[in-house]
Amino acid sequence: MARYTASVQTQKGPQEVFDYLSDFSNAREWDPGVLEAERLGGGPVSDGTEFRLVAKFLGRSNTLVYRVVELDPPSAVSFRGENQSVVSLDRITFQPHGTGTTVTYDADLKLKGPLKLADPLLAIAFKRVGDQALGGLRRQLAA
Repeated sequence: MARYTASVQTQKGPQEVFDYLSDFSNAREWDPGVLEAERLGGGPVSDGTEFRLVAKFLGRSNTLVYRVVELDPPSAVSFRGENQSVVSLDRITFQPHGTGTTVTYDADLKLKGPLKLADPLLAIAFKRVGDQALGGLRRQLAA
């Protein structure tokens, strides 16, 4: 299993940041590793809303379907993404900080089946990808 946790501060309020990040189809705007992102189905984001993301990881394009598994506006949102080889659990929390918000992103990535043997290498690559996404998130929330 690989884990990535990091925080970023923004001058935007918790509700605005929550609304933006709980719509995971926006990930393409801030995560340079995301090639495609779309919401599956219509309506507002709620428990069970699904998103399809195509991300480049270790030189390959990987498609994951993410589902909202926790929605606590404007404090937290959690997503569970899965495909044949990996399960990703992503939790984003929003804490008021002065006039803005501290956003904390906590992600766990687990390989399935025999691929679990590569977990130590996964952690190194996941940190690099996470740092790039955090940089993009920081730039996007400053705009």
